[in-house]
Amino acid sequence: MRTRPLARPQRTARWRRLAPAAACALALSSAAPRAQPAAPAIGGHFALTTTDGREVTDATYLGKWLLVYFGYTSCPDVCPTVLNEMGSALDQLGGEAAKVQPIFVTVDPVRDTAKTMAEYLSSFDPRIVGLRGTAEQIEAAAKSYHVYYRARSLGGGEYTVDHSSYLYLIKPDGGFAELLAGDVPGHKLADELRRLVR
Repeated sequence: MRTRPLARPQRTARWRRLAPAAACALALSSAAPRAQPAAPAIGGHFALTTTDGREVTDATYLGKWLLVYFGYTSCPDVCPTVLNEMGSALDQLGGEAAKVQPIFVTVDPVRDTAKTMAEYLSSFDPRIVGLRGTAEQIEAAAKSYHVYYRARSLGGGEYTVDHSSYLYLIKPDGGFAELLAGDVPGHKLADELRRLVR
């Protein structure tokens, strides 16, 4: 007895109309690159005050490469290390250091008065400008640079400030150039700055 082959299922007219479109859409979805979300802009406007009382903004420093670091004077180890390496890098740059403006922005405006910051920075390179402001001004500047900082109680009315530790390189036109880890040694920082400022 011969067995009849199973009949293939009938494709409907609708399926025949939709199949080419579905195949085309599938091909396009697999071939087209997916759009990547834009990276958030780093750096931007700030309005702060120097330790000698001058009000400055980011526009004040247009025409210079900015080397910006956020920290605080009571920081036990990271901040003084970074500031030392900044000074070392400037020394190694020689005459090219004139193209760079190093900036130290406090994230502890309550304790970091103008006098406190001036005395603290006197232990480092004199070319480093200390900037401070109200809590709101500091918050706005930190937000512009995507800096994390938060006061943490140590008890007895004492506190420390947890903060991110990066060096921000800003172009003379105010645009963002590079983000460097705070533990970069002075000679490597000098090499990076030399490559950019030439």
